[in-house]
Parts: sequence; structure tokens; C-alpha cells
Amino acid sequence: MKAAVQADATTGLPAPGEPLLSVDGITLRFGGVQALAGVEFTIYAGEICAIIGPNGAGKTSMLNVLNGAYQPTEGTITFKGRTRRKMRPRVAAMEGMARTFQNVALFKGMSTLDNVMAGRNLKMHSNFVACLLPAGPSRTEEARHRAAADEVIGFLEIEDIRNVPVGRLPYGLQKRVELARALAAEPDLLLLDEPMAGMNRGEKAEMSRFILETKARFGTTMALIEHDMSVVMELSDHIVVLDYGRKIADGTPEEVRNDQAVIDAYLGVATEDDE
Repeated sequence: MKAAVQADATTGLPAPGEPLLSVDGITLRFGGVQALAGVEFTIYAGEICAIIGPNGAGKTSMLNVLNGAYQPTEGTITFKGRTRRKMRPRVAAMEGMARTFQNVALFKGMSTLDNVMAGRNLKMHSNFVACLLPAGPSRTEEARHRAAADEVIGFLEIEDIRNVPVGRLPYGLQKRVELARALAAEPDLLLLDEPMAGMNRGEKAEMSRFILETKARFGTTMALIEHDMSVVMELSDHIVVLDYGRKIADGTPEEVRNDQAVIDAYLGVATEDDE
């Protein structure tokens, strides 16, 4: 039985510690292949929830279901108190979800600033004709959104690459630009698909710091997929463990660390790549 969502009167969001997103009986099939099987869990407002498991466990498939890239075969998604059979990507974005990707998905020929500005797209309302005018409301709107993008760029300490095409940047900085683009959308729920994949130890430490500072400064709720268990244990308030598309554990980092089913399925095995 789902708990009633207590919404903050000023933001319309659940209060910290209350359910923000719940999945109930989510099953996903591709023909004869079952990627997810009756998965249920809740992400609470203000927390970092890690979704972990061995290769092929269904982690990325679950994120794709949450933001509507995949449509579940069975089950429902409840986000901010509204229950749906299916989620659509545009609806997810408009209602406050943003995500990063396992493989960097940036506009490589565009500058860092322009990529971050792309994260403001759904907040821009001027039409094409208005944008052609040299002055007027569209220019005021653009300046406001550019200022918001610059604030995120400053927060993630990438001012010195503000005007550099992202295709010229090293991989670790591209990952940070992708995080900046997601944060520019001012999400209520941020989905992070392996934000530290391919990074060295120093880059992981930097990204971990920014994730924690995002939570502290903006109160952003996050769902995180990550294979580095030291990172998972350091960052997470709550962990959901999948194995062969089924949930095998759900609890605090300490509870999951000591769960024998998790040890047998995952923690005793070194893994490098996701699905």
C-alpha cells in the first residue's frame, strides 16, 4: 500500500522523506526477452537512490521506463502523486525529470554554453518570429535563460570552457557538461546513468563532490546507476538492487552491504560494463 504524498505548499513537491516517485509491478519485455519482472520501489524526495546490480540486471532499462524512453509491458509509475500506465519523454521532462546518459549525448559541435542552454528548452516560450526580432520580450527571455545557464556553469566550475565546442573537451569534462545541461532544466528528479563511467579516480572524486553539492544546494532528488561500489556507498541514502530484471534488495547502504542475496549476486563480483 502506497503512503499518501504530503506536498509542500509552496512548491507542490512532496516534503523531504515523502514519496516522489514509485514504480509498482513494472515488467518490460522485448519479444521473448524479459528485461524487468514485477519491479517495485519508491524514491523519496531529497534522497540519492542508487540502482545497482550486475551486467544485464535491467538498470538502464529501468531508467528508460522512468523517463518514458521505454513503455512498460505491465505496471504503473507514480510521479508527484499522479499515477500513469506509461510515461512519455516530453511529459517526463515537462513534469520535472532530467537525465544524463551512460554514453555522453551532447551536441559536439556546439559550445558548453549552448549545450547547457539546450537544457532550458522547455522553459523558453518565445516563438520563431519573436526570436528574429533584434529587441523585445524574446531577447529579455533569452538573457534570463542565459543567466540561469551561466549560474549552473559557475556551480560546476566550468567557466573556462564556457565557449569551447564540447567535442574538443576530454571525456571527464564532457560528463560534467552533460550534468550541467540536466541541472539547467531545474529537475525535481535527476536520473544519472553511470555519471562516472570511464573516469579516473580524481575525476570520480570531483563528480561525487558535485553530486553531493547538488543535493545540498538545490535539494534535488536523484536516481543513480553506478558500478563503483565505493562511490555508491559514499553517495547513496537508499539502494535498490536488481538481478536478472528482478528486485533482490531494497534498503540503506548498510542493509544492502550485508544482504547475503546481494553479496552472492553482485558485491563479490568485479564488473566494469553495464548492459
